[in-house]
Amino acid sequence: MTEFVSELSSKNFKNFIAKGDCVVDFYAEWCVPCQKLKPVFEDVAKTLKEKTKFGKMNIDGNEEVAQEYIVMSVPTLIFFKNGKEINRVNGFILGEELKKIIKATFK
Repeated sequence: MTEFVSELSSKNFKNFIAKGDCVVDFYAEWCVPCQKLKPVFEDVAKTLKEKTKFGKMNIDGNEEVAQEYIVMSVPTLIFFKNGKEINRVNGFILGEELKKIIKATFK
């Protein structure tokens, strides 16, 4: 990962989302749209790092968390505020669109 995006696992996930505004990218290495989203997500994270935390969770190896949050396809971006899911987006998304959704979600 980068200094702006945290790699999450079932061990650190709940602590990561517990406080503040967070966006978690549920992805898989074999997923082509996930690979296309990676640089977009990292760029948005760099831009909005002051107000929002960004994390990525590989669904392979963390199936229990993906099942708990009913992640049916990848990529899935889930938006959390103080540990509660408040929004989600499925599929590839452009950076400007993602910024708009983040700002609207965490206003």
